[in-house]
Amino acid sequence: MTLRTQLLIIDPQNDFCDLPDAWRATDPLTGRPVAPALPVAGAHADMQRLAGFIRQAGDAIAGITVTLDSHHRVDIAHPTFWQQRDGSAVGPFTPITARQVRDGAFRPRDAASLPRTLAYLDELEARGRYTLMVWPVHCEIGSWGHNIHADVRAACNSWEERRLATVEMVAKGENPWTEHYSAVQAEVPDPGDPDTQLNQGLIERLNRADLLLIAGEAGSHCVKATTEHIVDHLPSGRLERVVLLTDCISPVGGFEAQQQGFLDAMRARGVQLATSGEVLRRLT
Repeated sequence: MTLRTQLLIIDPQNDFCDLPDAWRATDPLTGRPVAPALPVAGAHADMQRLAGFIRQAGDAIAGITVTLDSHHRVDIAHPTFWQQRDGSAVGPFTPITARQVRDGAFRPRDAASLPRTLAYLDELEARGRYTLMVWPVHCEIGSWGHNIHADVRAACNSWEERRLATVEMVAKGENPWTEHYSAVQAEVPDPGDPDTQLNQGLIERLNRADLLLIAGEAGSHCVKATTEHIVDHLPSGRLERVVLLTDCISPVGGFEAQQQGFLDAMRARGVQLATSGEVLRRLT
């Protein structure tokens, strides 16, 4: 029996990859290579391995879905949204709690947004998954950093032409009022924005796979959050069909323990952990 294999690639974008200079675009305003905004150590190698896997697996892959972290410049999880008590800037990698905002240590630059900001932080913390983290401005819509890693894009393009099929693209994160690590659902869904609600269409498509392969960046955050939501909502409940490609995933620096805890938890729930090479031998 031929397995229907679906590949889900989470956020394989330039801003998350530790790209060498030769792989970077040149800023026409400065003449310098554009630096990835939030590079994950090992991600470039991950994406090269993943591209090789796509090429070698060939027609054994029935479908490919790519998620794209997609943000506006001013976003509740970007420094552009925040200021400190004295009006100075808030640096990247600063966690912010509702209590700190109520105490005045941090506040939105737009004073009118304070009530909505506090409501969001209260709900986020009540859900118990994350504390708000201020990240560098990243994956800004329309920027080079938002683009897919060149090798992965080329491999996907070749797959499309060979199969006469289309890679499914799923954007997430455009709502600036909620963090959207998971491609399945925002951390705090916005009642007025269907794109932040549970993506039932995506879940149903993934559920049709006999083998669902998951790769991408970063294992400590977006891969983790997306996979957690998938295993929580997969209608069949057959988690043994889900495989994390462990050599095509890396954590954000300083969050290695979060990725390892995620992998351990997924294994305990029945998700398979395997390298791309191990899976390739099964498919070809």
